[in-house]
Amino acid sequence: MAKCIMVQGTCSNAGKSLLCAALCRIFRQDGYSVAPFKAQNMALNSFITADGREMGRAQVVQAEAAGIAPDARMNPVLLKPTSDVGSQVIVMGEARGNRTAREYWGDKRALIPVVKEAYDSLAAEYDIIVIEGAGSPAEINLKQDDIVNMGLAKLVDAPVLLVGDIDRGGVFASLYGTVKLLEEDEQARIRGLIINKFRGDVEILRPGLAQLEELTGKPVVGVVPYGKFDIDDEDSLSERLDSTGGVSQIRIAVVRLPRLSNFTDFSALSRVPGVGVSYADKPAQLEGADLIILPGTKSTLGDLKWLRESGMEAQILKQHAAGTPVFGVCGGYQIMGQSVSDPEGAEGGGSLRGMGLLPIDTVFRPKKTTVQSEGALGELSGVLAPLSGMPVTGYEIHMGETTRAADAKPLVQLSRAGQTPIEDGCQAKNAYGTYLHGVFDAPGVALALAQALAARKGITLADTAYDTAQYKEEQYDRLADTVRQALDMDMVYRILEGKE
Repeated sequence: MAKCIMVQGTCSNAGKSLLCAALCRIFRQDGYSVAPFKAQNMALNSFITADGREMGRAQVVQAEAAGIAPDARMNPVLLKPTSDVGSQVIVMGEARGNRTAREYWGDKRALIPVVKEAYDSLAAEYDIIVIEGAGSPAEINLKQDDIVNMGLAKLVDAPVLLVGDIDRGGVFASLYGTVKLLEEDEQARIRGLIINKFRGDVEILRPGLAQLEELTGKPVVGVVPYGKFDIDDEDSLSERLDSTGGVSQIRIAVVRLPRLSNFTDFSALSRVPGVGVSYADKPAQLEGADLIILPGTKSTLGDLKWLRESGMEAQILKQHAAGTPVFGVCGGYQIMGQSVSDPEGAEGGGSLRGMGLLPIDTVFRPKKTTVQSEGALGELSGVLAPLSGMPVTGYEIHMGETTRAADAKPLVQLSRAGQTPIEDGCQAKNAYGTYLHGVFDAPGVALALAQALAARKGITLADTAYDTAQYKEEQYDRLADTVRQALDMDMVYRILEGKE
């Protein structure tokens, strides 16, 4: 069975996910086979595996860092929030319906065998398992039947590294308070402390580190500097969502829907020199955009209502009428149609008029489509005509069934694994939509789109295509090098071996 090490945090967004990715890459560089694991994840940014199962994006990133294919066993329980008090529950990659928080917590004990089986099967195949916790282990109201922090650490006998975020302030109190709120046996599982996102001269911290070690009885394994790595983010805490796009030749505005999901769809666009990608939740923020994107959402009907009530819909329609192209992905594509209805209550029921930009109608069904797909863009019209015929690849995650008007043009021809090719999406008068997540990721697509937008403005963008796979590998290596230099890796290995 594999050895394991677990990273827990004093709070959400302390940097657990990236530190786990770094450890996965470091252990791989050192010659070990390694797999990530997070028993329960809560995120709207998900991914579809080769066998059609859904899992959290963070474990996909960690698997990539480890040099292995993403596998739903790495994230056996995924919660996708549908409201402030409820989530869709996905177990081993398959949706099991929506639950309120109270309902889920009441049933959580039944998931322990599922979590243990998933972990054990990975541990039988790899040398090391890097486990990520969630939130904080000191959330004492959630400790009963815990399956993701200390409850999981006990279940699989994992040593723990506790991470605190110094960038938000109060890191010494956070680390000390977290340790002291735990039971004695849980405190004993913490083998070391890590301070993350530090800016400045680490020598200034030394007195505080020494006192922290004395107060907690735990060694400080390292101080990790604040760094910017172009690696896919997990959820709405991402700094990308606060980006204004900066000064750029081409400005792409992504509508920041309340239940926005899979915003990593637009990472490729932000990497094109001369392109700025910003996230907008106010009508004025859309002004001057060269392209408006309606992204995926976990609550199509709810976010369509928000667009209408906030004035965003009116602004989008105004700019589209003036010639600005609008592109929708998944839920955003559904919103752009004539109608969206939910007769069986897949999203809570109801029906709404769509934005009317595309001649499509969507009906929600309980069965969820989860599949990897590839294909090619069709013959496009309007501003994006230069993209016609380009190959695309990605995945689908949706519960809606969308029909086009008889004379409407599809956007893309898709081949799903083991299925007959289908026509997907729709286009009409500079409005485009598709169910394909990752539609901009294939080589050359993001650049071609940016150049098409530039041509509309009468400017030229340089031809600066890059190898996406190589770029990702470089980012993982940069992350690993930074963390390796910041941590006492000899101590980490001793903790891993049970010698610390």
